[in-house]
Amino acid sequence: MVGNVPPFLFPMQIQMLLPVVQTLAQQVADQEHLDLVSVQWLTHQSPPILRVEVRHPENDTSLEDCERLSRALEMALDGLPELEFAYVLEVSSPGLSDYLSSDRDFDAFRGFPVRVTTTAPHRGKTLWEGNLIRRDAVNVYLNQRGRSLAIPRSLIASVQLYTPSSEP
Repeated sequence: MVGNVPPFLFPMQIQMLLPVVQTLAQQVADQEHLDLVSVQWLTHQSPPILRVEVRHPENDTSLEDCERLSRALEMALDGLPELEFAYVLEVSSPGLSDYLSSDRDFDAFRGFPVRVTTTAPHRGKTLWEGNLIRRDAVNVYLNQRGRSLAIPRSLIASVQLYTPSSEP
């Protein structure tokens, strides 16, 4: 699609469409025999970007896999009345990334330092750092200097591995 986001669509409103888009993307990925890794709206762009990551369950994910899913998902998304605004669809495979998205990623990197970015302030902040404790259906848990912090998954834009600075 081309054009700009109408002024009445704010980033939070676009983020509220995420569950609808995730459900549709999961259905299309299942039809194409691919594993859906993540779906994100990047609303700091104009038009916003809908980023979808998929993985082939048995082989390396090919460009053809991504193209096939992109075409099928584009057709499905065009049928959603909620998406009658301009956006860019990006379909890719996650490859080696420092962003955590799957349950497997969160299990593998327990105890590692992560940076969590939220779509809206949580306790007055949108950026949190700490060691990853776990993720459940509701929250991502961080250890911040011995204290456990629960961040609602509904607010999370990204969880990224990082290397803390050596400054005190």
